[in-house]
Amino acid sequence: MPVLFFCPHHTTGWRFGTGLLLLLQSAAYCQLATAANVYQYTQKNGVVAFSDRAPMHQPYKLLKFDCYACRPDSNLDWQKTRLFTDQFNDSIKIAASTHQLDPALIRAVIHAESGFQPRAVSRQGARGLMQLMPATARELGVKNSFDSHSNILAGSAYLAKLLQNFNGDIRLASAAYNAGPSAVAKYDGIPPYAETRAYVKRVEILLKRYQQQASRTLAQTG
Repeated sequence: MPVLFFCPHHTTGWRFGTGLLLLLQSAAYCQLATAANVYQYTQKNGVVAFSDRAPMHQPYKLLKFDCYACRPDSNLDWQKTRLFTDQFNDSIKIAASTHQLDPALIRAVIHAESGFQPRAVSRQGARGLMQLMPATARELGVKNSFDSHSNILAGSAYLAKLLQNFNGDIRLASAAYNAGPSAVAKYDGIPPYAETRAYVKRVEILLKRYQQQASRTLAQTG
């Protein structure tokens, strides 16, 4: 069962002072701190709810998000988990053409970073499909990291730069995308971080699967 916490959307009529109300809301929200994700949504009766699962059939805001493919203890079967083959096709094609990247690699990184959730926000503040940090987004000229097209173009530009820096080595570029290029340079290879090693392995798996899917689609369409 999902963990839920409800708080009034409007404070009118509450006997608590504002400070106490915020304190209570914050304390209850912190009860979900160990959950991988925390979702906020408003019910039909105006009550704001927090849950560790995405609500169905209604809009929500993702308040806390962990890198989709970074958890070493993930129980997902990465060889079988659902692929996202139709989402954001136009943006991915443009980014791949602009930055000379395999579209399958862009899809693999998006999948690994955010699970194709355009509103994802990490604990560190990375945002959007390709999880751009605010400083990186500014450097790449992105004004709104939640704009899917801008996020994909910028994230792909950064990925292409990393590939160039690491002589086309996808494993090292993936590690740098996750842990930062300085960490890869420091260890002269994939850093010994469990999260990064899991991430690199899963990007490899996803890349191969997206490539295979693209080949099958091409064969079917002639």
